[in-house]
Amino acid sequence: MAVNIYREYRLKFYLNMRHYIIINDAKGETHPHTWEFALDIKFSRNSFVEFNIFEDGISKFLEQFQNKILNEVEPFDSMMPTLENVTDYFAEEFFKIIYKTGGMLTCVEASETPTRSYIVNISEQEKNSILNKKADARIMSEVMDAVLDDIIN
Repeated sequence: MAVNIYREYRLKFYLNMRHYIIINDAKGETHPHTWEFALDIKFSRNSFVEFNIFEDGISKFLEQFQNKILNEVEPFDSMMPTLENVTDYFAEEFFKIIYKTGGMLTCVEASETPTRSYIVNISEQEKNSILNKKADARIMSEVMDAVLDDIIN
């Protein structure tokens, strides 16, 4: 019986940024945080992992928010930059970056203080849906290539 064994990693990234929250139409004070993002990533056991590839991708993504007032940067100029909203948005972007490297993001834990975290678990159903869409696109591309080859030849 074949057993699927994966290598699982947890990587941490840090982001210094400021934000403010609006409660009952009153703008709160702009205040700083050093946010910590812990990403759980799975790779096939047969895969060689070049950490710098996805570390560079995540770091480049986070760079656009580094040392900024989050409320002034898209998409948070139109979305309240709460811990939950930031993490939900970043988790989707992190997933895309990790997926392009051949890995699978399974969990993102974000903290804006050492005592407060918000966790996004990416369910098997969500991962499978994303994988199926990619497989469908690949199959369609192969079919189109074959049709074009027949037409040309």
